[in-house]
Amino acid sequence: MKLYSYDHCPFCVRARMILGFHNIAFEHIILANDDEETPIRLIDKKMLPILVKADGSAMAESMDIVRFIDAQSEQALLKQAPRPQVQAWLENIGGYYNHLVMPRITRIGLAEFADDSAIAYFTRKKTEFIGDFAQNLDDSALYIEKASADLAALDQLLVSREGMNGNIDEEDFYIFPILRSLSVVKNLPFPERVQSYMQNISEKTAIPLFFDRAV
Repeated sequence: MKLYSYDHCPFCVRARMILGFHNIAFEHIILANDDEETPIRLIDKKMLPILVKADGSAMAESMDIVRFIDAQSEQALLKQAPRPQVQAWLENIGGYYNHLVMPRITRIGLAEFADDSAIAYFTRKKTEFIGDFAQNLDDSALYIEKASADLAALDQLLVSREGMNGNIDEEDFYIFPILRSLSVVKNLPFPERVQSYMQNISEKTAIPLFFDRAV
């Protein structure tokens, strides 16, 4: 199998997680952020991740990929939908965390941003979404304060470093990718238990965190 992804993309991280948890070998292809031709050729739109299965067919939509891979396993992981309080947490942090992440993520040497054209493409597209990158960086203290409070709230929802509800389940495929993205933010304090959870998932899936490159 082949997985087309961006390293920074939280949706792509979901697909990488399920393949890692089930120890499935795959060819990982990271596309340049401004490569429109490849995803359009595969699925008729610019969207990642894309999983190309053994039969050559391509599928998109991150949670569809997660459920497809999980269903092939003798030991399925997905058993419970996210708890309502976890859904509420996701909706809350989803309203602003990209104001912290997007202006920073092009600065840490990821493969999809190797070329200036890819950085310019991303900056142009995401500025339409979050506004001027420089202004967002100037506003970091405000967003860090909010994120710090939300991470403290998440600590109360985290049952174990082994999984949000005690075991790997659907919640983790929503929570971990956001936490990984936030690890790019320098001086954002993570509760000890939350950071331990992140490190555990990172090790089990071979998906590195960004703490050592935080901006």
